[in-house]
Amino acid sequence: MKVAETSRPDTPARKPWSRRRRDLGEHVARTVSGLQVRLLRDPPQPEAVSALARLRRGIGRTPGFDYTLERYLQVPDELLGYRPPDDAEATDAEHAMHDAVTLYALHQQSRRERMHVDGRGLGQALAELVRASGGPDGVRRRFAALGTASTYHEGIYHLRSLITMLREQQIPLDYGLLADDLQTLRLPARRPQVQAIWGREFFRSRPSTDVETPATDAHEKDPS
Repeated sequence: MKVAETSRPDTPARKPWSRRRRDLGEHVARTVSGLQVRLLRDPPQPEAVSALARLRRGIGRTPGFDYTLERYLQVPDELLGYRPPDDAEATDAEHAMHDAVTLYALHQQSRRERMHVDGRGLGQALAELVRASGGPDGVRRRFAALGTASTYHEGIYHLRSLITMLREQQIPLDYGLLADDLQTLRLPARRPQVQAIWGREFFRSRPSTDVETPATDAHEKDPS
């Protein structure tokens, strides 16, 4: 008796690469979204335009540099995380929020499109930047430098250049996810993990025929 062959089920389609924001990321996303709404009104809200300019001047500065920006840079007590014994130094959460929001201010400068969107990780945005850019090798070099940066401040330096390039091509980013990533990037032992996440996002967003992709030397699991 001949046994009927059983057809193999179709291979399920690969789900889009996506991540969920953590609590700090949710707070940053709400803050940036509120600012963005006020900026994109017709006409823009003057207070929001002024805040955006002051936030841009805060890139690379210490959290708490401008008391008038509390609305955009304050981290709720329950999200502050570990505090040094003297409670004078900024926490990792405060650094991450400060840097994410000030980089958003750079990204949104002179743009009438939304530069913050939900669910767009940094690696995904940079993969789109490579496709849109007239000089993709420059994007790859900067991304590779970000992926091998050995200090947090070095990472922010390279990230600032990449954000400027995203702005030029009108490519948005999820600043809540970025804040979560930056909080992890503050921890030397876990820095390779977030660098590897950016690389995986990039690889999974590139056409399969493109082999000229930047690499990092990290292969850790997603910490989120």
